[in-house]
Amino acid sequence: MKTLLTAAALLALLAAIALGALYGGAYDVAATSPETGVVAWALETAQERSVARRARAVEVPPLDRPELRAVGLIHYHEMCVTCHGAPGVPASEIGAGLNPFPPELAEEAEEYGPAELFWMVKNGIKMTGMPAFGPTHTDEELWAIVAFVESLPEMSGADYAAAVRAAGLAGLAGEAAEPPGAPGEEHSDTHRDPHDH
Repeated sequence: MKTLLTAAALLALLAAIALGALYGGAYDVAATSPETGVVAWALETAQERSVARRARAVEVPPLDRPELRAVGLIHYHEMCVTCHGAPGVPASEIGAGLNPFPPELAEEAEEYGPAELFWMVKNGIKMTGMPAFGPTHTDEELWAIVAFVESLPEMSGADYAAAVRAAGLAGLAGEAAEPPGAPGEEHSDTHRDPHDH
């Protein structure tokens, strides 16, 4: 009985210290203050295990279709490059100011499987700046993004720039790219604005 009372008192003391630190503002929430040690390990482990567990239920469709990757390029260029960058394109000032720093997706494509990538793109990751695209995109569009991300490890900066130009997207320096086809020619659905759902 005495051991239980000691354990309860210890837990109460730890809870009081934690609440005091919380209400006293001891924890630095600044994005310029990266997590280290046990906190960094706990957050990274929680994310990896949570994603892996939930991605088990995801069924992966065929992702090697060129037309799917073409759609994925449009979404990636419009929504992902700002934070994650692309081959030959560094992350923007917005991405550089996030904590944790958004990973290079060419590396993530080699670390995570397509089901895990899909789950993260669809659901986002809390407290990282990674938004959930599921509420605004169809599963087909999300799989297109995953298909394109999976192609990043083999893509050079020149390859990415050429793909952006071929798709008629805004150029890497913000200039308008030359649209494919003859002047005035209608774009196919592959080249539509990814936000027109």
